[in-house]
Amino acid sequence: MISPKTTLFNRIENTINSLNIESISVERKETLQPLIDFINTKVNDIQEIRINFICTHNSRRSHFSQIWAQTMANYFNIKNVFCYSGGTEATALFPMVAETLEISGFVVKKISEGNNPIYSIKYAKNEHPIIGFSKKLDDDFNPKSEFAAIMTCSQADGGCPFIAGAEKRIPITFEDPKEFDNTSQQAEKYNERSLQIATELFYVFSQINL
Repeated sequence: MISPKTTLFNRIENTINSLNIESISVERKETLQPLIDFINTKVNDIQEIRINFICTHNSRRSHFSQIWAQTMANYFNIKNVFCYSGGTEATALFPMVAETLEISGFVVKKISEGNNPIYSIKYAKNEHPIIGFSKKLDDDFNPKSEFAAIMTCSQADGGCPFIAGAEKRIPITFEDPKEFDNTSQQAEKYNERSLQIATELFYVFSQINL
């Protein structure tokens, strides 16, 4: 019996409906294929699917990836998907990431202050929030085994040739919107990167065989 599909917030549904997977090149689809294969294998074997998105500072791209992946798993009604993020070092979730997610329809609430604030990020009224904060990839908050490590930046990909406990290590790198910080293009470029990540993860989860 198939469980009922999660009802996402309307603005997120509208954002997803506006994505264009035709914008993904053949070469990029080849880059995404190992993640599709990993998820399909787990689904076929009726196993939990753990994905840890890793970047240098766990402040921008890895959070966009974690949040959109969890959202797309629910959009496509793929159960037992648990998405995480981490860095080679811990800094803080960059505030523009939270603002960008709110534009796409997420309900974001800062639940702790300090140098590394903690955020509650909700994509649906009746689903657990995603907890967003910067952490090292091997933080106790993250899985220790049976997960795919997705390298979302080239620095982390080159600097971490081995990820302890990872079943698969898959480079899916994105350009860093940080280079537009404190410019007139900042909001536009963060939204552009978020929507690119959303589009590619929409494609990934649309390829899963249930």
